[in-house]
Amino acid sequence: MFGLGRTRGLVGLDIGSSAVKTVELKASGRGYKVVAFGTESVPPDSIVDGAIIDAVSVADAVRRVFEGMGTRTRGVAASLSGNAVIVKKISLPTMTDAELTESIRWEAEQYIPFDIQDVNLDHQVLDAGGGGPGQMDVLLVAAKKDKINDYSGVIAQAGRQAAVIDVDAFALQNAFEANYDLEPGVVTVLMNAGASAVNINIVSGTASLFTRDISTGGNAYTEAIQREFNLSFAHAEQVKRGHAADGVTPDDVRPVIRAVTENVLLEVQKTFDFYRATAPSDRLDRILICGGASRTEGLLADVGERFGLPVEPLNPFRRVAFDAGRFGIEAGEAAATAVVAVGLALRRVGDR
Repeated sequence: MFGLGRTRGLVGLDIGSSAVKTVELKASGRGYKVVAFGTESVPPDSIVDGAIIDAVSVADAVRRVFEGMGTRTRGVAASLSGNAVIVKKISLPTMTDAELTESIRWEAEQYIPFDIQDVNLDHQVLDAGGGGPGQMDVLLVAAKKDKINDYSGVIAQAGRQAAVIDVDAFALQNAFEANYDLEPGVVTVLMNAGASAVNINIVSGTASLFTRDISTGGNAYTEAIQREFNLSFAHAEQVKRGHAADGVTPDDVRPVIRAVTENVLLEVQKTFDFYRATAPSDRLDRILICGGASRTEGLLADVGERFGLPVEPLNPFRRVAFDAGRFGIEAGEAAATAVVAVGLALRRVGDR
């Protein structure tokens, strides 16, 4: 949403709390193919609740992942999420683009719980008549400048340029639109279950109807297993992914996993309740899930059972050509963890 410079091709850079993921795309026929791909671990607690705590470690991880990719492209599209980002649909009197640009900061002051001087703003008209006669629906996005500066700073330390700063939920939507048919009227829940947060974007066609970030994720499973079985973080992570470690089996941890999943599903239920309280319809047709935590045993089945909706993995390589073997990564792992990076790689400076 926030263009910070001028560049041509961009590398999608997803800076997560457990790893940084990078994707570079090239137009291929009517679609795209992945020409560079990388992932690099981030030291624990370097990023907490979306805030960069150890900038040196994060910048080192970004530098290493670009060195491994071997790309010469310097321009980067990155993204933010969490409580420093506000996404809100508002209804305003119908006005021209020029009038809206002139008045958006004043309008935003009524909806943004931060000092307006401390945020970067962007907006997009969703429906010129959606709010009723003489009204229009506008998607308002605000991100705290200090958080944008933190992310831009670590990218600069790694020798790259932050050309675009987006929002995780919208990068998720970009990847979805590039890989799936957009059926009129169908409402899809896009859910990115990462290590420390779950990003939810409820979409219909190309319109985002509702977004929310839930501040829990895959690390909650790992930490619960650690506590219950006195394991190291690495061993708890291994068992969570379905492999025995230090005498603990996946069967042993299944009750712990289900308890954490129940807490996650309660937050997802709240999200759906918030959406239904504000949307003209309570329709939800399907759920597409991605993110490293989406591979937690039984999660997709539990989500489907809880909400009575079809659930499947969100595959960013359904139409985007990707040779996992060329990049030395397991295809399922790449598909689960690279969705935001793919969505960011589709960005261009100045688009919306």
